[in-house]
Amino acid sequence: MRPTPVDIQPVVRTEPVADDPDDPAIWVHATDPIRSLIIGTNKVKAPRGALVVFGLDGRIRQTVAGLDRPNNVDVEYGLSVGGQTIDIAVTTERLKNQLRVFRIAPDGGGIRDATSSGNTRVFSDRVGEEAAPMGISLFRRPRDGAVFAVVSPKSGPRQGYLGQYRLEEDGQGLVKASFVRYFGRFSGVGEIEAVAVDDALGYIYYADEGDGFHKYHADPDHPEGTHELAHFGRTGFRADREGIAIYDRGDGAGYIVCTDQIAGNSEYHVYRREGEPGRPHDHGTLLKLVRGGADATDGLEIASRPLGPRFPWGLMVAMNSSGRNFLLYRWEELARAGQPKLAVGR
Repeated sequence: MRPTPVDIQPVVRTEPVADDPDDPAIWVHATDPIRSLIIGTNKVKAPRGALVVFGLDGRIRQTVAGLDRPNNVDVEYGLSVGGQTIDIAVTTERLKNQLRVFRIAPDGGGIRDATSSGNTRVFSDRVGEEAAPMGISLFRRPRDGAVFAVVSPKSGPRQGYLGQYRLEEDGQGLVKASFVRYFGRFSGVGEIEAVAVDDALGYIYYADEGDGFHKYHADPDHPEGTHELAHFGRTGFRADREGIAIYDRGDGAGYIVCTDQIAGNSEYHVYRREGEPGRPHDHGTLLKLVRGGADATDGLEIASRPLGPRFPWGLMVAMNSSGRNFLLYRWEELARAGQPKLAVGR
């Protein structure tokens, strides 16, 4: 039985981007969470295409323009470059068929380009829309710190839709991308854009817009790396399946939040991260439906850590099409609204 949606309100509405927002990422400051950042895309062709950096107050701190239709963006921590570790934001540059990599200042002061010129092309053996990157999520492998980008194109085959690329230094202090593998099943209905990686557990989730959500191992060297682990969220959606985000409670527990891209008031479907008892890849139980007043949400992101007094239990960010901006919600309001009550914190 489909739960009755419960309504929550954003506590912050960011300033609008110039043209067309698509996807947010959250960078958490290592020692002062109040100085954390939201990084969003302005999804148009160059020269207006941009990454837009916001503070947690919703104000624009920086705009990096000149990108050629940046679709999605993600953040990862601890990439080894030049003998040190850096935090990065990576976006897909759809009309250039490549990734753009940006170094995040440790003090939260902004981002700067760290892309190795000519060395971040993706889907180089494909043509047309099958070579045009849209979705992206980053994965840092715990055993060796290797960082990978998982990328979804505008169109692709029924098997091997997604590409995975290793990100590493090019020898000049910049970041290159090297092809690792194709993987992932596609229904053939709509497209695949939204991708999310659970770094701690090592899983990839992606949204097959007309068919459901798929789950695979994130480590390309895993002996079952090409085996689909789960296919859930196949019913109860009224529009395209879009953004995916994970709330991490620690010890493998938490929630997977998936977007139903409804015009006017999108809904967010919440599933158990840990699956059912004894069945860790069974995410079939829909715990809750939440609405937050965002129009036609595309990208979605969650930070599970406390981010200061305004967001003491974490933060959810949703793209809001009509406002050309992003809406910020307190996790505890989502968790406690309606039934069942969800957990907050660790």
